[in-house]
Amino acid sequence: MAVLSIKEILEGPKVSNYQNSEKTREMVASQIKKIWGEGELKNYDPNKSALTFASWVHLGYRPKKGSRALKSIVIIDKKDSDGNIIGSYPKTINLFYYKSVEAITK
Repeated sequence: MAVLSIKEILEGPKVSNYQNSEKTREMVASQIKKIWGEGELKNYDPNKSALTFASWVHLGYRPKKGSRALKSIVIIDKKDSDGNIIGSYPKTINLFYYKSVEAITK
């Protein structure tokens, strides 16, 4: 499989599991603003530019040495044996912004 460039990933279709939560978007955007400045917010797309470690590896990238993850929260539904939702709980996930990853070289 050919590795897509960062530009191709950012211009291509959705590659994350982002569920359109405005709170999640704001949480990650504030971290991006703090690290890279307000001007970088125009490049932030939660569907493409901030992905989990596993997603970046699947695309042929890894976090740069010394880079820190952006923290986000997802809501996990707890289900009973019949598949009915009986509760929910928050789970912290780590995201890496496109500026903090590099291509995996063999």
